[in-house]
Amino acid sequence: MSSGAPVVGVVGEVDDDLADAIEDAGGQVRTGTAEAVVADAPDVVVAVGEPATLAVARQRPSMPVVPVDAGRGLRSVPGAAAVEAAPSIVAGEWTTESHPLVAVELDGERVDCALLDVTLVTSEAARISEFAVTARATHVGQFRADGVVVATPAGTPGYARQVGTPIVAAETGVLAVAPIAPFATNPDHWIVGDERITLTVERDEADVTLFADDRSVAPVPPGETVTLTTERSVTVAVLPASRPRFP
Repeated sequence: MSSGAPVVGVVGEVDDDLADAIEDAGGQVRTGTAEAVVADAPDVVVAVGEPATLAVARQRPSMPVVPVDAGRGLRSVPGAAAVEAAPSIVAGEWTTESHPLVAVELDGERVDCALLDVTLVTSEAARISEFAVTARATHVGQFRADGVVVATPAGTPGYARQVGTPIVAAETGVLAVAPIAPFATNPDHWIVGDERITLTVERDEADVTLFADDRSVAPVPPGETVTLTTERSVTVAVLPASRPRFP
């Protein structure tokens, strides 16, 4: 950590008790938007809630991130334990886990990044289109479905699990891919390396939208390519109070 009192950035719903506990433990607190806090270059960032954690991840932080109540995909500290964990946060008493941040390009132009998952989905419920998946220039599959999801290890305990992917351990270098509501009785699911994946819409049958984590990004016309690459990783600080990823 930096010389002097450690600087702890806090993003999200900042509890006065948490801020006071950080200062009582000898830390300096910096609050604000994810962009402002990460730009301030604190020693560590505490992100309270999943939206705040995703917002911090989009800033591609170089410092560790402590997620608080951030869902099952990350080793996050329960909200009720955050104040108690403040001395460990200030003292740097943690181990780390690395989670890939996936860069999203649409037709060759970078449009977003994702920590949990990327989906293509038809804009109207129960409207089927056709999708193709390629990994490292190898054709993986083609199917008719409402959409397709590509999940990082952190994203596999969430929506991806609901559509059939396994939960993937952190730091394995793979992504999970699954069709959404496929027009098939025994659909395939895939585990692929996270170096480069492309998704395409093969038919002009329904409007399709690209989502990155919790955000609607852009419509995807037939024939345009969505390319996913791991651009860097987010370092998650795992404290003793953190929940396991696999309860």
